[in-house]
Amino acid sequence: MPAGDRVGTISKTKGETMTIAVGDPLPNASFRTKTADGMNDLSTDDIFKGKTVVLFGVPGAFTPTCSMNHLPGFLDENAEIRAKGVDEIAVVSMNDPFVMAVWEEAKEASGKILFLSDGNGEFIRAAGLDADLSAAGMGTRSKRFSMIVKDGVVSSLAIEDSPGEAEKTSARNILAQL
Repeated sequence: MPAGDRVGTISKTKGETMTIAVGDPLPNASFRTKTADGMNDLSTDDIFKGKTVVLFGVPGAFTPTCSMNHLPGFLDENAEIRAKGVDEIAVVSMNDPFVMAVWEEAKEASGKILFLSDGNGEFIRAAGLDADLSAAGMGTRSKRFSMIVKDGVVSSLAIEDSPGEAEKTSARNILAQL
């Protein structure tokens, strides 16, 4: 692809956004988290600059595959993932920060996983990881994905073919890639 076709971190072909790829820097975005002190805004740099981060994206908090399969794997394998040199494990969803905070509490994940709200889909769309799940009544959501990010650059990326699957993007597969 000619260098002129790269716009920031988004590959363009005839005006369409392409999915982020290994070797690409993450798009600049802002995430929200809910803390005891209120809302907290975190930039891409705040989370990823100078760190090794495992980021996984889910279509929605409290959805069956996300709550019973995908997230629990990252809780179960948390210590092993961090032992491989990972500074942070984060989950992102297009849910609002209030839903993400309640999901974090319900799963007893505080201090283990950073729950990031991308409620407006700024990051997800810029990375080309959005999916139209309108047929299931969910509107635009995140594809199910996992990635290893080193100093803001994607070093590994897996995307599920179906939002109801969490095999390629599992904690077990992340461990194998570290």
